[in-house]
Amino acid sequence: MVRELSHYVAGRRIGGTSGRYSDVFDPCEGKVQARVPLASREEVQNAVAAAEKAQPEWGAMNPQRRGRILLKFVDLVNQNLDELATLLSSEHGKTLADSKGDIQRGIEVVEFAAGAPHLMKGEFSEAGRDIDVHSLRQPLGVVAGITPFNFPAMIPLWKSGPALAAGNAFILKPSERDPSVPLRLAELYSEAGVPDGVFNVINGDKEAVDALLEDPRVKAIGFVGSTPIAQYIYATAAARGKRAQCFGGAKNHMVIMPDADLDMAADALIGAGYGSAGERCMAISVAVPVGEETANMLVAKLQDRIKGLKVGHSLAKDSDFGPVVAPSAKDRIEGYIRSGVEEGATLLADGRGLTVEGYDDGFWLGPTLFDHVTKDMKIYQEEIFGPVLSVLRATDYDEALRLCSEHEFGNGVAIFTRDGDAARDFASRVEVGMVGINVPIPVPIAYYTFGGWKASGFGDLNQHGADAFRFYTKTKTVTTRWPSGIRQGASFVMPEGS
Repeated sequence: MVRELSHYVAGRRIGGTSGRYSDVFDPCEGKVQARVPLASREEVQNAVAAAEKAQPEWGAMNPQRRGRILLKFVDLVNQNLDELATLLSSEHGKTLADSKGDIQRGIEVVEFAAGAPHLMKGEFSEAGRDIDVHSLRQPLGVVAGITPFNFPAMIPLWKSGPALAAGNAFILKPSERDPSVPLRLAELYSEAGVPDGVFNVINGDKEAVDALLEDPRVKAIGFVGSTPIAQYIYATAAARGKRAQCFGGAKNHMVIMPDADLDMAADALIGAGYGSAGERCMAISVAVPVGEETANMLVAKLQDRIKGLKVGHSLAKDSDFGPVVAPSAKDRIEGYIRSGVEEGATLLADGRGLTVEGYDDGFWLGPTLFDHVTKDMKIYQEEIFGPVLSVLRATDYDEALRLCSEHEFGNGVAIFTRDGDAARDFASRVEVGMVGINVPIPVPIAYYTFGGWKASGFGDLNQHGADAFRFYTKTKTVTTRWPSGIRQGASFVMPEGS
């Protein structure tokens, strides 16, 4: 039976009125399991109106009290973790353990955001005998988040936690591919005590996105997705005077130095390249071994490990990874594999044609490994977003550093080495936003910021950490004078600090 999903506005689920719907698949079964309504412009405007009405009271609340509500929300998420993870896996296809990790990394940011009283403190100075200057951080008002399918819990929580803690009302436009977890999170926010209208979920496509961009009541928009859409949202938001932080595609490299522990490096590549079927913006998709001997030994270890990988149902405990999210995703990834073969890369493991017993119609792709990839190949230049790992051999350290730095994407990168000098030099010089040293997926912890460079990120402020509070607040500076009874008359000179 196909379920009918909804929006969540002003504290309750409401059905769609546009008459337009999108299919939500069960990736393991290959069947439609739900229909999600796609909001009209009017439906988006109604959600914005609900948020605008609710925000002033929420913004005026003591930030410590808002923090308590967020901590109660974290408790509710933990109490419902198994339900949320199962729901997430059923629509996305990632394994149950991976889904729990998705949720956990999200609530860590909410926990950090509960420290809003400290994070929103301003500054104070005595500027003279009778003049004081202080600053205030105040909420923007109504803000929005447009989030991707690959992390349907983590990214909505990264966006909404700091925004709510700072006193804003929030409108979430999640991916229409797996919207059930965001809707359930909305219910848990309400149960925790977030007032009706402060957190809303509007499902939709470009029409909903454009409605958010065009509505003057929406003061800021955060986005995670592909680079072309990130550029569009950033440019459109900026032209309309909105704040925007937009994160796009990635092509994450991992450099393997000759002195590296190759077993450790191979294990890291297998997990970072094929985990979640490669549908992560921080997945390692390019291995860069330095020197032919290093490359040959590494490739042999990768081939040996690939043979033991288990692709299976997302709820099976022995599955290393599950299916990709939709038939269109499978078709696109298979197209990249064909391109790699046609352009001359050596295909060592081919994930096409995989079937899982009992689930013949699922969107399955096995681990794919290319060797002898070159910079001019499409599989190197573009983000594949699937279980495809490319090996591009570098002759020396300097060539490996250039490869990572010169690619148009600059999201994440890693180096595996025992040499502290090489690691320090690499971290300092590489033109990438997040760096791992013997860490394959360098996603920062919640109190540091997450963000890529170049075509991977648009905007001056990153996600979570202190940057999130800078993004979701505006600074007001107040200069105060309490005269001691001495009248000085009118002055027509620009005031000076002295």
